[in-house]
Amino acid sequence: MELDDDVVEDLVRRLRRVEGQVRGIQGMLVERRECRDVVTQLSAATRALEQVGFRLLASGLSQCLENPDAARRSGDSVEEFERLFLKLT
Repeated sequence: MELDDDVVEDLVRRLRRVEGQVRGIQGMLVERRECRDVVTQLSAATRALEQVGFRLLASGLSQCLENPDAARRSGDSVEEFERLFLKLT
């Protein structure tokens, strides 16, 4: 699957943000912060990762639907994307 450059940039930006969140969570643990605060941040990081997955799959599915011949040549199928998408929900 070939992703547009702007999609890749968006995904990398989102992943960098998640990376920062995870480092923040590590720091919270070292600082012995309240469990509730740590869990809240874990939940936010998890949602952010899920959004990266949704964006990736949505972009891939869109390309697959727009160009089914290229998708078949690459081995991608709508059904495969649907299964992956359902795993994220």
